[in-house]
Amino acid sequence: MKTEKTNTNIKEKTIDASGRTLGRVASETAISLLGKNRVTFERNVYSGAPVRVVNASKLRITPAKLAEIYHTRYSGIPGGLRILSGTETRDTKGLKELIRLATYQMLPGNKLRREMMKNLKIED
Repeated sequence: MKTEKTNTNIKEKTIDASGRTLGRVASETAISLLGKNRVTFERNVYSGAPVRVVNASKLRITPAKLAEIYHTRYSGIPGGLRILSGTETRDTKGLKELIRLATYQMLPGNKLRREMMKNLKIED
């Protein structure tokens, strides 16, 4: 028996990233997307609110931390593993992508992760 999604009376949460570190913004975003701060939290149903992160370009992150962060991509063919540092990701796709990847890694790896990520909007 499937339950129907009800997103009535759910307000969008806005998070200001100016002057804050990457991990603090990503963890607050992940908790809101999960819905763990709501009374109606259910682990098997998406019960979180849509989240909008503003001022992503004003995120506070040091060059040493950027060099320490890395992300992997795998194309599916032998030898197709790409390891990108945080500096490369920032230069090619910007700080918005770093916030998106950090939030993605903080969410549980189940069927609801894609649905939660659809409700994340990141603005400069």
